[in-house]
Amino acid sequence: MALQGPKVLPEGRARLRLRSQGRLQPYVESVPGTLVKFEMVPIPGGVYEMPDPAKPGSRRRVVIQPFWMGKTEVTWDEYDVYLYRLDQTEQEILKERRTGQGVDAYSRPTLPYGAPDRGYGHQGYPAISMTYHAAEQYCRWLSARTGKKYRLPTEAEWEYACRAGSLPAGPLEDREALDALAWHGGNSEAKTHPVASKHPNAWGLYDMLGNAAEWCSGLDGRPVVCGGSFEDPPERVHPAARRHPTPDWQASDPQVPKSQWWLTDAPFVGFRVVCEP
Repeated sequence: MALQGPKVLPEGRARLRLRSQGRLQPYVESVPGTLVKFEMVPIPGGVYEMPDPAKPGSRRRVVIQPFWMGKTEVTWDEYDVYLYRLDQTEQEILKERRTGQGVDAYSRPTLPYGAPDRGYGHQGYPAISMTYHAAEQYCRWLSARTGKKYRLPTEAEWEYACRAGSLPAGPLEDREALDALAWHGGNSEAKTHPVASKHPNAWGLYDMLGNAAEWCSGLDGRPVVCGGSFEDPPERVHPAARRHPTPDWQASDPQVPKSQWWLTDAPFVGFRVVCEP
C-alpha cells in the first residue's frame, strides 16, 4: 500500500525555513517536587488539509506552527501527581484543608469511586477515564508547575502528528503494520497496555493509534477523542478515527449532576499533552 503523508504547502515550507536555524529539540520534562519525568518530541510546522466538519464534503486548510508533543500518552505516573497532590507539601495540604482555599491557581479532581485504572495496570500505563475538563485542568496545573505552556492538541495538530508524513488518513489496509503500531480490539485482550510497548511512528510518537483514544480540541470547537482505542476493531483505529462524548460515557455515574472529572463508562479515553514554543 502506498502511504501518503500530510500535505505541506509552500507557506508551510516557508515557515520551516524561517525556523531552520532554531529547530525545536526534544526535551525531558521534570515535574517540580517529584521524581516524575516525561519526554517531549518536536513536531515540525506545516499546512495541513483535512475534512471541514462545518462544511461536509469540503476541506479546511490549517496552518500548524511547530510544537512539542508528548512522546507517549499521559501515564498514571504523571496523572497521580496531579490527582493525589503528590507535588504539594504536607503543610500546603493542611493549610488548604483548614482554610478551604486552594494554594493552586487551578482545580484538582475529586477522587474516583473505585480503581481509576480499572485493573488494567497502573505504573507505565496510560491514564484513562477522565473528562475533557479534567484533561484541560491537568494541562493548566502542568503549565503552572513548569512555567511552560502545556495544553491539549487541536484535532488538526493531532492528526498531522499521528500521520507523521507516512500514514494514510483513513484505515490502514496492512494489518501487520497496524499491529506493530497499535493496541486495538483485535490484539489488546480488552485492556490498555504499557505505553511505548509498540513501535513509534515516523516522528517518534508512541500509541498515537489505539491503547487510549485521546482528547483533542475539535475543528468545530467541540471536544473529540481521536485515533481509536484498545476497545475498537482494527478498521476503526486510524488517524481519522473520531468519537464525540455522549451521555452514555457517564451512564452509571450516581452523582447529580454527573462528575465533571470522571467518565464512569468510558475507560477507553485518555490524552497526551502538547507544548507551545
